[in-house]
Amino acid sequence: MSEVRGHAARAGIGLGSAIAVAISWSLHKSIVWAIVHGFFGWFYVIYYALTRPGGIGG
Repeated sequence: MSEVRGHAARAGIGLGSAIAVAISWSLHKSIVWAIVHGFFGWFYVIYYALTRPGGIGG
């Protein structure tokens, strides 16, 4: 299991970054914004969840 985790870490992308890129692309259809949001990863995912209707924040 740790070997799989090590390969993902070496690849340079985590789950948070992948989710952030997917959310960003679905909203903005912009590669630049997807890269920016992918860099912030989980911070953007949490921001998205808190600010959208029906998300964590209501």
